[in-house]
Amino acid sequence: MSCPTSAVPRRAAALLAAAVTVGVFCAADAAARSYPFGPRTRSVNDLGNQYVPFHAHLWDLLHGRAHGGLLINWQSGFGASFLPDLGTYLSSPFALLVAVFPRDRIDLAVYAVTVLKTAAAAAAMAWLLLRLRPGRWWAAGLPAASYALCGWTLTAGSYNPMWLDGLLALPLLCLVGEWTLTGRRPLLGVLVVAGAWTANFYTAYMATLAAGLVLLVRLWLSGLGRRQRLTAAVRSAGTVALGVGLAAPLVAVVWSGTRHAYPGRVLHFRPVPTEDLLARFLPTTYSFGTPAVYVGTATLLLALALPFHRAVPRRERAGWTVLAAAVVLSLQWGPTHLLWHAFATPQGSPYRQTFVPAALLVIAAWHALAYGPPGPRALTAAGALFAVLATAASGSALTDHAYTLPVALVAAAGALTGLALLGRSRADGRTRHEGPTGAEGRTRVAGRTPADDRPRTEDRPHTEDRPRPDDRPRPQETPTPESRIRRLAPAGLAVLLLVGTQVGETAATSAVATRLRLAHMDDYAPWGARQERQAEAIAEADGWPRYRTDPGREQTVGNDPLLVGGEGAQYYSSLTSDVLSTTLTALGGGWTSRGRNVQSLDNAVTDAIFSVGARVHSPPDPHQRWWPDTSSAPPTVTRQDVPPLVTVRPAPDAHRAFGPSPYRNQELLLGARVYTVPRLTVRTSAGRQPDRSTDERPGLRVGAVPAGAPRPTITARCPAGSEVYLWAPYLSGTARLPGQSLTGRFRSDHPVTKIAAMQRLGRTPASGRLRIELSPDRTSVVPDGAVGCLDTARLHTAVQRLKDTGATRVTVSDGTVRADLPAGSTGTAVVAAPRIAGWRCATGDAPARPAGTYHGLIAVPLDGTATTLTCTFHPPGLRLGTAVGGASLLTLALLGILAALRRRRAAARTAPPTTARPRERATSPL
Repeated sequence: MSCPTSAVPRRAAALLAAAVTVGVFCAADAAARSYPFGPRTRSVNDLGNQYVPFHAHLWDLLHGRAHGGLLINWQSGFGASFLPDLGTYLSSPFALLVAVFPRDRIDLAVYAVTVLKTAAAAAAMAWLLLRLRPGRWWAAGLPAASYALCGWTLTAGSYNPMWLDGLLALPLLCLVGEWTLTGRRPLLGVLVVAGAWTANFYTAYMATLAAGLVLLVRLWLSGLGRRQRLTAAVRSAGTVALGVGLAAPLVAVVWSGTRHAYPGRVLHFRPVPTEDLLARFLPTTYSFGTPAVYVGTATLLLALALPFHRAVPRRERAGWTVLAAAVVLSLQWGPTHLLWHAFATPQGSPYRQTFVPAALLVIAAWHALAYGPPGPRALTAAGALFAVLATAASGSALTDHAYTLPVALVAAAGALTGLALLGRSRADGRTRHEGPTGAEGRTRVAGRTPADDRPRTEDRPHTEDRPRPDDRPRPQETPTPESRIRRLAPAGLAVLLLVGTQVGETAATSAVATRLRLAHMDDYAPWGARQERQAEAIAEADGWPRYRTDPGREQTVGNDPLLVGGEGAQYYSSLTSDVLSTTLTALGGGWTSRGRNVQSLDNAVTDAIFSVGARVHSPPDPHQRWWPDTSSAPPTVTRQDVPPLVTVRPAPDAHRAFGPSPYRNQELLLGARVYTVPRLTVRTSAGRQPDRSTDERPGLRVGAVPAGAPRPTITARCPAGSEVYLWAPYLSGTARLPGQSLTGRFRSDHPVTKIAAMQRLGRTPASGRLRIELSPDRTSVVPDGAVGCLDTARLHTAVQRLKDTGATRVTVSDGTVRADLPAGSTGTAVVAAPRIAGWRCATGDAPARPAGTYHGLIAVPLDGTATTLTCTFHPPGLRLGTAVGGASLLTLALLGILAALRRRRAAARTAPPTTARPRERATSPL
């Protein structure tokens, strides 16, 4: 066990690590001309679709502008449970910083949060390294910065800021393990665990596993007896259990939310080729589906040198080397892959735990440096291993021979030279001493402990009882400036080389990752004029809760309602409910991300069903290049007469269910027949009848056609003047009625990760004959019953009937809906919101019961006696989580009281007597 160092070097190391991290992170974005230092957006994939909009909604909540609260988000998905999203995306304390930024600088706020999280992780790792092994503060700051700027951070964590909480949690949880070894800071340890699991329990789970492995090695190296080790292990397990218990109110809600979420796609893990794994150790490599284990060349060389560094005790060399190698190998094995990911393969990148091997490589490198820089033999062995790694990695497609290998070789040369010079300065320091004592004059190096700095016997000065032969003081050698420069020059040059190498290669790696992400992923523009105009149009049309205002079919991001306002169907979350996704799909809705990113449905019938009284229509987003139309015209708003949020329907037929036709499904929810679904004739561009699809997409297959070639067509007959809709979920391209101004845009793919929403194409001509021209950009499928013709007069009649029998007044708060109903209402009260788990309703003074369902919506039976309806929402898992959290808090309080009583009794037994005995007082001279 190493002795703890002073807090002053730890603070200095933490500040250095944080400063280097911030400087390199921002410099890399400036080099890549990425936001906020250039024109390239950084909002790729989920950063633009999820994290920025959710932080915008948090801003609205903190400033009292959101529709909803902690329990229900009324802006997304027609009413979604918000507490699970809060625990998944926004529960980090850093997220609260968005409140100090202007609302229209939300992208900058999220960037600042990302940088601060990364810097905090660097500072925590520096603190941990000096706790594991004392050494020079600057020597601890550099590998700590390399941990925070590892490949995982640069290629994955930088645009998934919620994962960065795990990057910070890992060194903090390792510090908790250090405290449990010595029985120190028990309360703080529990609070750190609770904070980590509250901030992001997904990556905190991985960090906890990693901290447990580090603790096992520390116990093995500690030299403690078997009983002491067992006590420390039990103490650590209890600390984790209590900390997780305190976080249970949020963790249990998130866990329950995943059980009710749309399942998405089940994936099976496949390890990457060995050469690809090795390539990711090198700088400037990038890939979404491989583990980014880059930690900087100097850090990697130190970790490779550790097994050959004889100054490091053999057990420490073996322990840290084996642990780092085993965890790297665990990335490639199916059972350990499942263990790291809580026994479920992620739908995105399968290597989300890669920050763990990065941390262990840094810890191994620190032990190689803290005992003194490796000598020539160890550096030669490390250089040879690095050469073998680079040679094997050169066969990977991820290795660009134009810059990856040159950058890696230059970085290796600089790092090896710097470490060699650092070793030389250490050797020089051992052979020289200046001043009266060797301890004061000897040059200190990384890894020297207080015991190493004690003066040797021959260095101690003569005292008065040991006079010199001539009774004259011996002249002392005062170092000249030239000698000091000669002695410090190698060390200064070494530090300069190490810092320059780390900064240069890491900045290059980050810049390459930034550019390649934009080439391989969807990206979204930061807040600008388009979002400003959308927000203004929505604010002017807002009428919640009398009716909803949908931000529009032409979305900017997947969570437009959170970003620009309004209340619509759009919703993108890992916790998108199954009932919402399946209900909207049955009604003709579209989605991406395999069903978890549901989109707005611009349809008059569904607008009536969900009380969408105002709808924003925007031109296609000019930032996207899906369609050629990049008009900058301002958005427009259309209004529609719709029923209230709570309507009264006849008792539903229990035997009727949704079928394959979205038009009939809409009529089932509306309660009236309003569509004509005609027979279709589909022809290919050559005028032939198309083949039927043989894959999971039912319908007739039409191929892509080049520009100017004849187009596939759909012909049918409908009542004149009716609104024409096309439902083609597996069509990719455009569709239009000749002579009409509307063009339906459809996006789908195969294998299916996205499907297209139903689109309105215009009105049926007076002849009643329809001819729809298709322009597929890839092989697509037209389903049976693709065309529906809406009778708007019938729809108006159905809406008026629902208004006449619906609620006379509706109020909505965070998780409560209250409605006044007409006297004598019978049948079923239907709330225009998905029946997600957690809703309970009551009529009149009756007790609340779990809400029923009306084809996916909230339903409550009416018997004609009640005139009020109250529905309240309680997130599933909250009651269980609160009980576990309360029990943990009570246990922690009892343990604290017992510890305080134990300390008080111990102090009473060891305290000296405060009064003298009677006989002593009698003889006292006072």
